[in-house]
Amino acid sequence: MTQSAAPTDLELVALISSKICHDVINPVGAIYNGLEILSEEEDAEAKSYAMSVIRNVTEQASARLQFARFAFGAAGSAGSKIDLATAEQISRGFLGHGKHKLVWSGPSGHVAKDRVKLLLNMISSGVSALPRGGDLLVSIKPPLEAAAFEIRCRGAGAKPPNFLAEFLSGGPSPPLDTMTIQPYYTARLAKSAGMRLEILKDGADVLLVAR
Repeated sequence: MTQSAAPTDLELVALISSKICHDVINPVGAIYNGLEILSEEEDAEAKSYAMSVIRNVTEQASARLQFARFAFGAAGSAGSKIDLATAEQISRGFLGHGKHKLVWSGPSGHVAKDRVKLLLNMISSGVSALPRGGDLLVSIKPPLEAAAFEIRCRGAGAKPPNFLAEFLSGGPSPPLDTMTIQPYYTARLAKSAGMRLEILKDGADVLLVAR
């Protein structure tokens, strides 16, 4: 079965909301479990472990929500610009201390909101391009008023991001759900920003290029 028509505004909002809930439900559940341990356990070591879990997953949930606010939300009025330093900061929080490392290169300054939203979604797509982990080398090309982006995905088993190529091609594409809405939205953002988004190969590396 293929996606034959663009979703309505209400369908798009519902799918993105479902994705955000999907992304934060696990850390929120871990917080609840940690609080239960604190209320039931008398052992000091167990309480210390529970507090450590709560701190870590609270930080993770907060970082994911902050990323979603900029990548999917309004994050400012229409036509506004976003500071690249903020984009870098929330991207580092989103990746955290896991198996993906962010290497950021480019000028400082403010870039049009739609372009920054596209950049953030490209970074999220880059994570799915590196299922075993690796480096995301983000390059921002001036001038800032027409900034172009390149994300080099470098790591073992690097592959094109899940579903993104299908949505960029304009041909048959998979049904929309919580797993496919982000690549669909990324393709829509590229069009909205007036940019051409491509998936390229350079040796073992996968490149996401928007210009």
